[in-house]
Formats: sequence, structure tokens, C-alpha cells
Amino acid sequence: MIVIKTPEQLEKMARAGRVLAEVIKEMGEAVRPGVSLKHLDEMAERSMRLRGAVPSFLGYRGFPASICASPNEMVVHGIPDERRLKEGDIFSADFGVILDGWHADSAYTFPVGKVSDEARRLLEVTQAALAAGITCCRPGRRLGDIGNAIQRVIEDAGLSVVREFVGHGIGRSLHEDPQVPNYGKAGVGPVLEEGWVLAIEPMVTTGGWETRILDDNWGVVTADGSLSAHFEHTVAVTADGPRILTGL
Repeated sequence: MIVIKTPEQLEKMARAGRVLAEVIKEMGEAVRPGVSLKHLDEMAERSMRLRGAVPSFLGYRGFPASICASPNEMVVHGIPDERRLKEGDIFSADFGVILDGWHADSAYTFPVGKVSDEARRLLEVTQAALAAGITCCRPGRRLGDIGNAIQRVIEDAGLSVVREFVGHGIGRSLHEDPQVPNYGKAGVGPVLEEGWVLAIEPMVTTGGWETRILDDNWGVVTADGSLSAHFEHTVAVTADGPRILTGL
């Protein structure tokens, strides 16, 4: 069941989203060669709690950290550890917070120092794909329009869209209906309504779209070892068009 949010509830979600945007901004200032993934996780948790929020991910289905930390070929769900970032890495961090009972979810892939042209183009295309999906978050559009818009941007650039992991509804629960694939046909699926809130999150690779899960049963990497990027926003469907709740 898709839960419609009232204008008052959207404002509460927007407050959670602003907290998350501030945490991501701080993370961007901290990402540099030599910093450990565990340090970044601890920093993010501290920053969330200082703002009165708690991490959505910590303990969720047993996940042991506050952020998912996924460098280079890791697509998503990486467990932060003592690994240190190196010059030229890219680092995807997925964040969630709960504030006053409402969730917000966002992800960003950071370049670490100077990165390759291939990596920089991957980041640019993934951000453009996210933007294309967000533009479809309007009453009267179809759910399939979102995934189709995302897929077109990615594949027109010669990159691949991950199929096994998708976006989702969000609200009082981190994951709500509907699932939001990052691929598909335009003009199909449920009609979007005012008050829907969706976490739109394309995951893109420079190689094939296939993935595999690591032995820790959490981390997901590209099957061919290619680079992967992940960007995400929590977006409300409103009469005035898409409203990004996780922006500053």
C-alpha cells in the first residue's frame, strides 16, 4: 500500500531531509586521501545525533553501522571498516536519518582527490540520471516514467544501470511501497499522486550491470570489477512538481 503524506507530514520529512543534507555536506568536507571508512561513519553518526536525529541504518536488519560505505567497485551496502581512501578513489556513501519518527534517505558518490576522466564522467552521468528521474515525480505521471528516464540517460552514455537494487517509497518506515526501479518502460505502472514520497537512487557502472554479494552478506560489488556510482534523493510528489526533501 502506498502511503499518502499530508502537507504537514511532508514538512516533518523535509526537516529530516535538511538534517541529512547537512550531514552529507560535512562528509564532503571530510572525504580525502588517508581517511578511514570507519572514521567517516563515526563522524556521520555524531553529526546526525547532534542535530537530534538518529541513524536509520544502524541495526536495520542487523546492519552494524550508520552509513553504507562503498568505494570504487562496491555498489552499495558496504560496511565501514578501517580501510583508508586513496587518491583517485570514488566513495559512495548512503545515509538515512530518523527525526521525530520520519525517515529521510540520500546517497552521494564523492571523488577522492583527483580522479580519472572515466570516474568523473561516471559521477556526472549518474547525477544527470537522478535529475532526469526526479523530473518525472509529478501527479499524473506513471511510475515507469521514472525508471525509463533514468535508464535512457545512463545507457545513452554507454554505461549500465544496476538491476538488482531499486528505489522505494519512504515515510514513517525506511522502505515503503512502491519499489522504484531505475529502468523500465515509460507509460506503465501506477499513476503518481500528490503526497507520494519516493527515494530515487540510480546505481550505475562503467561495465556490466551484474553484481555479486560479498561474504559478509552485505557489501555488493560489480561482478566485473568496474567502477560504480550511487546518488539518491528523497522526493515528494506535489501539485507544484517534484520537491527534493534532502536538499539544502
